[in-house]
Amino acid sequence: MKPKALILFAHGTNRDQDVAEALLLAGADPEVIPLNVLREGQRRFGDYQMLVIPGGFSYADALGAGRLLAIDLQSYFAEEIQEFVAAGKPVLGICNGFQALVKSGILPGNEEFASEMARVTLTFNANGHFECRWVTLRPVSQKCIWTKGLVDLIECPVAHGEGNFQVSDPSLLSVLSNFDQVALTYVFPDGSSAQGDYPANPNGSGFDIAGITNLAGNVLGLMPHPENHIHFWQHPQWMRGVNQRSGLPLFENGVHYAAQL
Repeated sequence: MKPKALILFAHGTNRDQDVAEALLLAGADPEVIPLNVLREGQRRFGDYQMLVIPGGFSYADALGAGRLLAIDLQSYFAEEIQEFVAAGKPVLGICNGFQALVKSGILPGNEEFASEMARVTLTFNANGHFECRWVTLRPVSQKCIWTKGLVDLIECPVAHGEGNFQVSDPSLLSVLSNFDQVALTYVFPDGSSAQGDYPANPNGSGFDIAGITNLAGNVLGLMPHPENHIHFWQHPQWMRGVNQRSGLPLFENGVHYAAQL
């Protein structure tokens, strides 16, 4: 049977249908559910095998990108989400969803980041303005079920003003790397390291981090939008014969894993 995928919808979310199409193509049975429906108990997280928090500007990014959505997750759904994650079910947060996962404490999720002094955040882009451009990603983590086994680069757009992944102590970046929690990094189109260079690294993220996973590897958060390159004609150079580096394999990985649960 196709795994059922829950796509959260909040006021300001705008990539829910894009994610639904990606999951459908990958073999899942997606359902977009407003947060209020979950709060009223008409649906429960446990009814699903996958959870995706899509991009957009939830609650107009009041108090900071993803902050109010993170408060929702902490206030109303903390127990259900903890059970979902602990059960090993795939969770994906894209752009605003990534920001919410980080600011709610779901990511990175390990003890090294439990201290008040060990802060992780997604803050304003280093160049000080909104970035809307195509980027190239390298799948890195072999722990993360979403990126495990992926060898091809991924090309997809970013669209964010607060995608700069930073930590309070630079040594914490090494902790993520050592625990194989760096899931995706920004690279140049030829696959070489971005080394912080703009625009290959569009926001100034430390270690060129585009996405991270939790210790168990079932939760992935990333800033770019792989759901917006699942058809060849979505690539800006498809008329020139470019037909590669799709974001679809990432979704296929997650769906395949969920189907085995």
